[in-house]
Amino acid sequence: MTSSNGAVPVTIAITRRADPSHAREMIAWMRAGTTLAEEFPGFLGAGWVRPGPGSVDWHMLYRFADADALRAWEESAQRQWWLSSAQGIVEHARTERRTGIEGWFDPPQEHSVEEARTPAPPRWKQAVTIWLVFFPLSLLANAVVVRYLAGAPLVVRTLISTLCLTPLMTYLMLPWITRRLEWWLHGRPAPWRTASSGR
Repeated sequence: MTSSNGAVPVTIAITRRADPSHAREMIAWMRAGTTLAEEFPGFLGAGWVRPGPGSVDWHMLYRFADADALRAWEESAQRQWWLSSAQGIVEHARTERRTGIEGWFDPPQEHSVEEARTPAPPRWKQAVTIWLVFFPLSLLANAVVVRYLAGAPLVVRTLISTLCLTPLMTYLMLPWITRRLEWWLHGRPAPWRTASSGR
């Protein structure tokens, strides 16, 4: 299938590897990448395929309207930041480029599919969730900086605090808070209400 201007949609299939113990972080990381890609013109969708709960392989797909739209995403600062945020957890294994519509219809056989295109929470809920972990971490960082680095230059203090806060936010606090607020983020009843109604 081609668009009205003759451009051919492009699908990128990427195999990445991660330890099964980081499955929740992988899902959160892939959803974050999809959210970033959605802001780019020509983005058509994304998803992932995983052989099973204990597998180290994640077969990821994303699709753009044409090669220029894909290039804008692949060369963007947002994508570079997203990729760098998973260093040490995610290993890149293989990339395959497919054109036309066939890219969506040839994933590995007999694999369970988890869709990344579930409706994203409202932006204000995402902002509140980030603030809930960013505020206490910022307080802690400021307290540590005032106590131990008060005499250091501003650039040094900022560098040290951001180097500490970024991995804490990305790999620990955000996955933790999103798991506990998943019901609220997606507009579902609170777990304790569901439990009480089932009695």
